[in-house]
Amino acid sequence: MKIIAFACQWCAYRSADLAGTLKYEYPSSITIIKVPCSGRVETEFILKALAEGADGVFVAGCPKNECHYRKGNFVAELKTSILSNILPEFGLESSRIAFLEVSSSDAKKFVEFARNFDERVRSLGRNPIRRYSHEKD
Repeated sequence: MKIIAFACQWCAYRSADLAGTLKYEYPSSITIIKVPCSGRVETEFILKALAEGADGVFVAGCPKNECHYRKGNFVAELKTSILSNILPEFGLESSRIAFLEVSSSDAKKFVEFARNFDERVRSLGRNPIRRYSHEKD
């Protein structure tokens, strides 16, 4: 399994970092990419990750009304919602993508979400597009 997580530098990435400091474990299938703001994650980034063989993608940002850039988390949540509605057009399950809002101090919430998302993606199986990617398992 391969899951990509785009995490805002202010909250989500810090909660993942705190999880490491506290020795909380989340699945090794998750690769975190730090971004300035969850709102800066373009839909193309998510689609490219899936097209190149990621089995799931989630975008993690600040809690509502706590975004350092005011509305980035609302934008990110809207983008992931729209994408989840059109993924079936590409032959993919809508539950392969998700949005998480998490504060920088809530490592437990990040880890629980990561574990649950990993389980959900595993239950879906491998990304059917994976066979077309250049990457080996």
